Parts: sequence; structure tokens; C-alpha cells
Amino acid sequence: MQKIYIKDLGQYVDQTITLKGWLYNKRSSGKVRFIILRDGSGLLQCVVFKGNVTPEVFELSDKLGQESSIEVTGKVKVEPRAPGGFELDAVDVKLISESKDYPITPKEHGVEFLMDKRHLWLRSNRQAAILKIRHRIVKAIRDFFDDRGFTLMDAPILTPAACEGTSTLFETDYFELGKAYLTQSGQLYAEAGAMALGKVYSFGPTFRAEKSKTRRHLTEFWMVEPEVAFNDLNDDMDLAEEFLEYIVQSVLKDRAEELKVLERDTTKLEAVKRPFPRISYDEAVQILAKNNIPFDYGNDLGATDETVISSQFDRPVMVHRYPSEVKAFYMKRDPENPKLALAVDVLAPEGYGEIIGGSQREDDLDLLLERIHEHKLPQEAFEWYLDLRRFGSVPHSGFGLGIERTVAWICGLEHVRETIPFARMIYRNTP
Repeated sequence: MQKIYIKDLGQYVDQTITLKGWLYNKRSSGKVRFIILRDGSGLLQCVVFKGNVTPEVFELSDKLGQESSIEVTGKVKVEPRAPGGFELDAVDVKLISESKDYPITPKEHGVEFLMDKRHLWLRSNRQAAILKIRHRIVKAIRDFFDDRGFTLMDAPILTPAACEGTSTLFETDYFELGKAYLTQSGQLYAEAGAMALGKVYSFGPTFRAEKSKTRRHLTEFWMVEPEVAFNDLNDDMDLAEEFLEYIVQSVLKDRAEELKVLERDTTKLEAVKRPFPRISYDEAVQILAKNNIPFDYGNDLGATDETVISSQFDRPVMVHRYPSEVKAFYMKRDPENPKLALAVDVLAPEGYGEIIGGSQREDDLDLLLERIHEHKLPQEAFEWYLDLRRFGSVPHSGFGLGIERTVAWICGLEHVRETIPFARMIYRNTP
């Protein structure tokens, strides 16, 4: 038998069909039982009239527990007032597996309780909407790069060196070779890919062991990192700008219903179109001063600083040319002012902070060696990376976009813990 899903009911109006799913909710009114069925593709109201079914089926429809798995047969009717615009006049209901005392009821529950029951919380309408938007964001990312001639290059998750200090890296024993670390980024490996293939992107899980409890941080998250040979900082900003516009507009086009479930103000997303404002670090500091925000010049921007700066604009803002001391060793310094790095952070509006961090990479072998020594990093761990400068070095640039912060921003969520199926935070690694 052909499987039919709720999302496809428009093809079956006035036909008798069978659906399989779970009892999302129910209510009674005299001789009528209303069963809300969910099957992962949508919600459907199934109307069980006492006169249309056997006494046993009518009784069963009254006793079903929340999240019981069931099979419902009936005729599809157009009903604009019902969820999804259709309803089913049921003629039969069969129990597949009973659910008793389902712990997540329609009442309010605390965050910790819901996180403990995350494996069940995912079944809620809101969480399903978030996951579908996340899926569309991931698809947009892949489509964007695939359609523009980029090659996906998977970077290793286990790396041999603590490239920027061990304090924020997860360490593990690696057979007879000593220590290995869970990756913080696929960027260095993507650079090798760009020297081979011109335009590449890595896309996978990354890990940060920093002890941060903010609403923007997870210890395990997903990041996409394009890297392009012969691109400078301006090219990098152009790519990031086009990329973000594409993602947001794709979600607006294809996930309108899910955004509605989340009660997202989509007018703010509709404004995310090129060109984006571009300001220097110095101009960003001036904005902070005008808004009476205490800030020591030379520091990196904090969460409050980013929120104040981004609030001046109705779309993402690009802050470029940071002091080189606060940026990573591999970022190229500005030839016009070596105290500045050719770096860019893209700050999302509405207080969501940095969603993209990128730079032009240092392509000069001697200068890169200087940076490695300045940062007290072990040169032997980077010999393969230095080879990229020894054998046909070229100007190149790239950036990283964190999926979870992007999902939080587009969905309008308060905390990143809802943006990933099973969040990992410093105080949680279950379920």
C-alpha cells in the first residue's frame, strides 16, 4: 500500500485513505471525538462521529493516551479552520502501540525538565518547526556552494595539535601517538583543499571546551567553512554577504508555515538583503562611545558590544580590520597598517551576535612563521600547514558560519539549546 502523509492531503480530497502517526492531542464533544494526528509531516484533525464507527472504535478514540501510535482511515475533507486546511472523517481507528502517562503535557514545563526529556520534546509542534528550519538552512548552505562550483571537503574531527592553546580543546589519548584533540575548526585543512581545488567548503561538527554558560554557546556545534584561493578580504565579505542573503531568503520562501508556528516577525528577515553595512573596528568603537558603552580600545568585541553595534542596523553588519593582537595567528595583517588584521566578523541583528568570523589568511611563509612563534605554538605541528606557503602560495580567504547561532537568529530563539536536536553544554551531555 502506498504511504500517504499529511502534507500531501491536497492530492486526496474526497478520497478514503489511511494514515499512520501519533496522537498529538484530542477533545470530545458529545457524540464526536476530535483526534489531532501527527505524522512528522504535519498535523491533521480526525473527526470520529459515533454513527460512523463501531462502538469499539468510538470507545478506543476516547481512551487513547497522548502519543499513542495509531492508524486512522477516513475521507479527506477541505476544512480551512482545521490545522493544515484539511480534516479526516474517520471510519476506523486502530491502535498500534499504547502510550500511558506521557510526561510532556500541554501545560507549562520548566526548561530543565524539557531538556531532560529532549528525546520526547522533539515531538512538539514548536521543536519540529525549528528542526525543519534547521534542515532548510543546511540545504540552502549546500545548494549555495554546490551551485557556485565549490567542492565539499571533509576535514578531520581528530587533530594532532592544540593549534591555539589547550584550554578550549577536548583532549583524548590516541593509541601510541600521544594526545589528540577534537577539532575546533576545519579551516586549516580547508586551506589545503583550496590550494588543490580552488574553491572548497568543509561542513561538520566542531567542539569548544570553554566553560561558557551563555545563551549563545554550546560545546558541540556545526560549522560550515568555505575557503577560496585568490580571494582577498573584500572578496571574502562579498561571499559572506551573498551567502547570508541566500540562506535567509530561502527559509522565508520555503518555511513560512514553520516561521508562523514560532511567531517569528518575518519583516525583520525580509530586510536581510545586500548590500550589508561594512564598518571598521574603529568605527564600531565610535558607535560604542556614542552609546556610552565602556570599552578599552584594542580588546575584542564582547556580547554586549556586538548587541549595541548591530542594533544600529536592520540587517547583518560587517565589522572588519580588528587589532591583530586579538585575532588568530593565521590572519593576514593589513599592509597599510600592520597593527590591524584583515579580519571580518558578521554580526546578526536583534542581539544575536557574531554568526560569521573570517579573514584573509597569511600567505607569506616568513610572516606566518613569525606569528606561530609569537603565539608560542609548536612549529613542528604546523609543518604541513607551512608547506602550503612553501609550494605555490597564493592570497586566499575564508570564513566560518555557526549553524546553531544562525538557526537561533532566523527562528528568533532565546537560547541555542533549541537549535540542535540534542544540545551539549558544559552542564549537560544527556540524553
